[in-house]
Amino acid sequence: METASQNTCFGGIQGVHTHASTTCDCDMTFGLFLPAEAQDGPVPVLWYLSGLTCTHENAMVKAGAQGWAAEQGIALVFPDTSPRGDDVANDDAFDLGQGAGFYVNATQNPWVPHFRMWDYVADELPAVLAENFPLDMDRQAITGHSMGGHGALTLAMSLPGRFRSVSAFAPICNPTGGDWGRKQFAAYLGEDESTWAPYDSSLLMAERGFDGPVLVDTGTSDQFMELLRPETLAGAMAARRQEGMFRMQKGYDHSYFFMSTFMEDHVAFHAEALHAG
Repeated sequence: METASQNTCFGGIQGVHTHASTTCDCDMTFGLFLPAEAQDGPVPVLWYLSGLTCTHENAMVKAGAQGWAAEQGIALVFPDTSPRGDDVANDDAFDLGQGAGFYVNATQNPWVPHFRMWDYVADELPAVLAENFPLDMDRQAITGHSMGGHGALTLAMSLPGRFRSVSAFAPICNPTGGDWGRKQFAAYLGEDESTWAPYDSSLLMAERGFDGPVLVDTGTSDQFMELLRPETLAGAMAARRQEGMFRMQKGYDHSYFFMSTFMEDHVAFHAEALHAG
């Protein structure tokens, strides 16, 4: 692992690190914010999964999370959204290929050699973090935006006991039922739609729910509302009587202005779960 940069940030350190990923068969880069408390011992971890077209850097620079995480003594992990490199498959469309990994394990060519973002976020990157940094991996939470919100919700519900809490900003809630999902799942996973269900948070919520608190925020003026399909997740949460909050925030869109506005809420929500017990 190599450290690309380190900057003092709210009394802690914002680092950017690169390592050779065996899962994705390429170099992968991630951001990691360590609060000041990490100098004295392991700290709890909040994962932030970004959306379409993003790298590790977008939320790290724009979301305004570090200040709130520093107040709570929580580390922040900012993974990339896909494998990258000259030999990694890509597409001319912004919503497929590099920058659009959708947090799935691809089974179809030309994607299968590198696009294994589920295994990368679920297994490989946690192992890298645990080996190299003072993190308490028994206290983890996860959040994300848009495609990353989809990833956060599906990972949380599919890995019971891993995350103490999950939240999402404007998540893609029902990818098997909308154009942000059906196109990508057909490409990455093939035409057999039975293989898509494990990556749909609305279907997972209806089937199993989450063993902890959930917080979801979506703006009422989100320009991608028809692609996000928030009503499907809200309905599944209500039908299951899932512990949590589903909020529609008046006037907000899909941008980082929306996320930064409610970031304090989300970090505090996770801090309550991470520091409990």
